[in-house]
Amino acid sequence: MSQQKRLFLLDAYALIFRGYYALIKNPRINSKGMDTSAIMGFMNSLLDVIKREQPDHLAVAFDKEGSAVRTEMFADYKAHRDETPEAIKIAVPYIQEILKAMHIPVIEEAGCEADDLIGTVAKQAEKQGYQVFMVTPDKDFAQLVSENIFMYRPARMGNAIEIWGIPEVLERFEIERTEQVIDFLGMMGDAVDNIPGLPGVGEKTAKKLLKEYGSMENLLANTHELKGKMREKIEASRDLGMLSKKLATIITDCNVIFNEKDYELSKPDTEKVEALFNELEFRRMMEQFHKLFSHGEEYDEIKNTGYSPTKTITNQEQQFSLFEEGAADESAGHSGFYNTLENTDHFYQSVQGNLAINLLLQELLKQTSVSFDTETTGICALTAELVGISFSWEKGRGFYVPIPAEREQAQEIVDKFRSFFEAEHIEKVGQNLKYDLEILANYGITVKGKFFDTMIAHYLINPDMRHGMDILAETYLKYSPMPIEALIGKKGKNQKSMRDVELELIKEYAVEDADVTLQLKEVFEPRLQQTETQKLFEEIEIPLMPVLAAMETEGINLDVAYLKELSSVLTDDIKTLELRIYETAGQSFNLGSPKQLGEILFDKLKIGGAKQKKTKTGQYATGEEILSYLAKDNPVVQDILDWRQLVKLQNTYVDALPSQVEPRTGRVHTDYMQTVAATGRLSSNNPNLQNIPIRTERGRQIRKAFVARDENHTLLSADYSQIELRIIAALSGDTDMIRSFQNREDIHASTAAKVFNVALAEVTREQRSNAKTVNFGIIYGVSAFGLSNQTSLSRSESKDLIDAYYATYPMLRNYINQQVEFARENGYVSTISGRRRYLKDINSANAVVRGAAERNAVNAPIQGSAADIIKIAMINIHKKLTEENWKSKMLLQVHDELVFDVYNEELERIQPLIKHEMENAFEMAVPLEVEIGTGPNWLEAH
Repeated sequence: MSQQKRLFLLDAYALIFRGYYALIKNPRINSKGMDTSAIMGFMNSLLDVIKREQPDHLAVAFDKEGSAVRTEMFADYKAHRDETPEAIKIAVPYIQEILKAMHIPVIEEAGCEADDLIGTVAKQAEKQGYQVFMVTPDKDFAQLVSENIFMYRPARMGNAIEIWGIPEVLERFEIERTEQVIDFLGMMGDAVDNIPGLPGVGEKTAKKLLKEYGSMENLLANTHELKGKMREKIEASRDLGMLSKKLATIITDCNVIFNEKDYELSKPDTEKVEALFNELEFRRMMEQFHKLFSHGEEYDEIKNTGYSPTKTITNQEQQFSLFEEGAADESAGHSGFYNTLENTDHFYQSVQGNLAINLLLQELLKQTSVSFDTETTGICALTAELVGISFSWEKGRGFYVPIPAEREQAQEIVDKFRSFFEAEHIEKVGQNLKYDLEILANYGITVKGKFFDTMIAHYLINPDMRHGMDILAETYLKYSPMPIEALIGKKGKNQKSMRDVELELIKEYAVEDADVTLQLKEVFEPRLQQTETQKLFEEIEIPLMPVLAAMETEGINLDVAYLKELSSVLTDDIKTLELRIYETAGQSFNLGSPKQLGEILFDKLKIGGAKQKKTKTGQYATGEEILSYLAKDNPVVQDILDWRQLVKLQNTYVDALPSQVEPRTGRVHTDYMQTVAATGRLSSNNPNLQNIPIRTERGRQIRKAFVARDENHTLLSADYSQIELRIIAALSGDTDMIRSFQNREDIHASTAAKVFNVALAEVTREQRSNAKTVNFGIIYGVSAFGLSNQTSLSRSESKDLIDAYYATYPMLRNYINQQVEFARENGYVSTISGRRRYLKDINSANAVVRGAAERNAVNAPIQGSAADIIKIAMINIHKKLTEENWKSKMLLQVHDELVFDVYNEELERIQPLIKHEMENAFEMAVPLEVEIGTGPNWLEAH
């Protein structure tokens, strides 16, 4: 065990950017709408280092105003970097404040980069007998590695930390001395920093040249030994090569001095750190911070375990991956730093026996608003059984009624509460009430009266944040509820059923849920008014909830035998495509491996020219967007895209759907989620029926598997025709577009006639197709580049077409500009029903980020209004079907389409009802049109 003192130096921006991008697909947004991903990512890394390593000395280095020396050498150094994302700009002052509160020194020097500051301090500390660990993912630091200076690459995405000493660097770069890393970087160049490097020299070539010549200087002195174009290029770029080496060299004589006392890790100012974490809503991080700095026993225990700089991190140690980006879920677990059951006054009672239940029922019936929650044996509402029901109508007080496993006894107790659940005058409050309604429906109870669902309320107030009860309680009530794991253990084969939990424990847990939900309702009710979403809540989202519950319970019939046949056909199609691809490639390979695919397409077949995009791991990018662009000119690429599509169809739907048939009903029951998509659209899950592709023949055939209940029923599909175009016409007030819809013209042909300046009768199929692409593309902010990719038009022709389109519909252009301007001033846009889409990046200095927000400013009100309209139609149709006792049922909603299981004797009468309700769900200047089809299966009906 080494007794040397250790210094850890963190590269701030490298860790900040890394944390931000690790969470880019699932950014951490707090209740104020602030993106805290960058702060969280950096703090995860910092606390992980402190937790794992217990360093004696630690500091964080920041860039300030770039590198004066390098910019003087080369004016274009780092010139092409994208604008820093807004979330990172906001993050840096917060991070520096947290570091100040933690008494961690910040190293910063105008005109010096963090690499140089770390390099300078590392070399000084090494001379004073320190082991130095440079905490950064940036491989450039490898040039500084010595006997006592190490690279410490933080854990990420499930991978362990990596510590690079001299052996690791030599192996990684295939060199003999660590200083050769500078030659390697100089030869290769760096696109991110705009270091030019030697033309035509990539990673493989740089390693090869270093093995032969040992350094940049020696290479340039012996270029006569090189052959052909390589010699010409390198000889013509001598000065560029030497300049690149200088630019890649980390400076180690900056104007900073390592004073070991200043760098000692000392006790933080806990109150200041807490205040900042509270402001940022970092609950889990607050807990870990306290564990590190408030509990001496744990701190000492870890500190005394010792340290070896090249040790292998064990799986057990890696359990602390809470600190890895993306793994830090701020909504899971139990916090000891908020109010809890243990430190909060409460009075929760279990109620058993006829007398006690009757007394509780009397009290319930006196209330005007009651929060309730069901405890069950599982999460599937169709199969779960009731274990108990909790009630609360006063903060800190509540009751729990256990329900026995024996069905008759259970039904008897549930029936006693029928008068409460069916009382119209009592508001029912819950978190994710849809689940409770479905559970009670299994016991013959139809819950009536006004509803208040805290999950839905919060979704409307702050759509970008998560809506689980734990995170809501901690954010808005500063209260941390008991985690379910405390009752039944973690997920896995040893997890218990709620039936196995002792009464006292389940009572506390269950009533707490009802109590907390009641308190959240008090917080959210006024906020619905503040955000002007109360009408949307009361008239659309809440009435929709029981409609979705009924649809989920009903489910849809599936032809399993047909899917088995289709799977066999797909297997043959997939094999045929594979053989054709292998024949073109001249060899067989793993088509599912992006690495192997990239090498075949771009190295062997030379598709798409020399400069193909690569991922961070150095392999070629082979995503759908890239392959789609190349497919037009390369049949083998189209074959690969077709192969992927068929494999996905087979795995995701054809083979998976039969396993999702519920044995008890023999039907498939999807879950509709109201609180996922920020646009207001519903999400479908288990299975997801909204992503079944319908543009391909094989994709459409999957719909054929969804069939009517029996020979006495027929499936009916009712689909809004071009609803988004109709909405944009109405919202923009464009008279020409509105007139085309009012005259029931073919909108795409009508648009083509106007933009190409031809008579309506003379519009060609290609002109209509191009106009159709622009019509739908405008909603999504299509560019000339994007349009040229989707059509046969060149980029300049696409630009002309877009310009002509805006000239044809000038009011549409004005509407788009007004939407963006409104978003800039207010930070959000709204749908026809007042649903808000918050756009935190609308004023970002980063053009790419800002552009995405501007497109959302136009698209969100259109897509969201379409979602609002079909929801209104669903509510009205369900009401008619229920009140008028129709035997036909509404089964599915897929974007702009509704699917019904229609009793044959009602088929003729129900079609005008559905059409009328859908077309009159919302009145606009443009008429809504609905197309109806029928058939024994979904494909024929659609």
